[in-house]
Amino acid sequence: MQFDYYVPTKILFGKGQLANLHSQKLPGQKALIVISSGKSTRENGYLARVEEELNLAGVLHIVFDKILPNPIKTHVMEGAALARKEGCNFVIGLGGGSSIDAAKAIAVMATNEGDYWDYVTGGSGQRKPVPNDPLPIVAITTTAGTGTEADPWTVTTKEETNEKIGFGYEKTFPVLSIVDPDLMLTVPPHLTAYQGFDALFHSTEGYIAKTADPISDLYALKSIELIGKSLAKAVANGKDEDARADVALANTLSGMVESLSSCTSEHSLEHALSAFHHELPHGAGLIMISKAYYTHFANIHACDDRMIAMAKALGKTDATSAMDFVDALCALQSACGVAELKMSDYGIDGNNLEKYAANARETMGGLFLVDPARLSKEDCIRIYEESFR
Repeated sequence: MQFDYYVPTKILFGKGQLANLHSQKLPGQKALIVISSGKSTRENGYLARVEEELNLAGVLHIVFDKILPNPIKTHVMEGAALARKEGCNFVIGLGGGSSIDAAKAIAVMATNEGDYWDYVTGGSGQRKPVPNDPLPIVAITTTAGTGTEADPWTVTTKEETNEKIGFGYEKTFPVLSIVDPDLMLTVPPHLTAYQGFDALFHSTEGYIAKTADPISDLYALKSIELIGKSLAKAVANGKDEDARADVALANTLSGMVESLSSCTSEHSLEHALSAFHHELPHGAGLIMISKAYYTHFANIHACDDRMIAMAKALGKTDATSAMDFVDALCALQSACGVAELKMSDYGIDGNNLEKYAANARETMGGLFLVDPARLSKEDCIRIYEESFR
């Protein structure tokens, strides 16, 4: 039995924790606050609260507010240029996974020359080593979806080539993360569901991946259990503080799973969809392909014991077969009102699914290597076909 454990982020978890930001040892004197291009961070008062905390700490700050739901390289480079121009010496990602992911990428490029894609290791990335340490990163999450507050990963799209690729290394872990479920009470039901299933799949993929270890297994099963217990409740009543806290903890645990294990090709297959269709929420794309994806592994008996364990964690305590997990997954999607999502509603071309299968392998082919069994190109196309409507 061997494993490496490295999750160096300090995490403040729980109701009201944002109010403790000013009392923390912050990693600099001037922050670039990275938020989305939407209105919610300002309208809900979250930006103002963070700025007040920084004022109490005597920390200067400026705001970069262009991040899209699927972050793009152009904005990474623009945010990094602003950080350099303004003399910022740390970056705060405030918002959902997109804002925090973008903050990590901006932190890398604020201290390094060239283009962000010089350092990306997939697709057309140049795979160069990063010469200078990134700026320190503080993550303040207002959603429960990506687990990015507890892992080093960031996902960015290169618009010119439709490549959506993950990147990260030990230096892109946040030094401090605040997970305050109070900041999630305003997330609307459909986004609560999309984000919750993203967190679920980080844990299920990390649990069936070849890279799983005894510690990631503990975190994964607990995360799956919490989502099975409380995601539908959070979708039905966004003001349910206990449900929000459960899903927030599940999300943070899923980030730890990602730090210790890995995603599988489910994420590669979804990234190929949202790389071409930027308006497709990542979690929604994962939901669309998930039934066919896990049914494939159940049918070939690639990881029966692990799928049975996931079914039990998700609430089907009498599970005896791998398909019991698929049944529990579909039941949860129905309970959350997302079982009928359609690829065609987002402009995905059902007559050209080979394009997405090829993109998945070309950009994030490494994740196929940790699948519990080999997925062929034909398998990928069939998963898309069975998912399409």
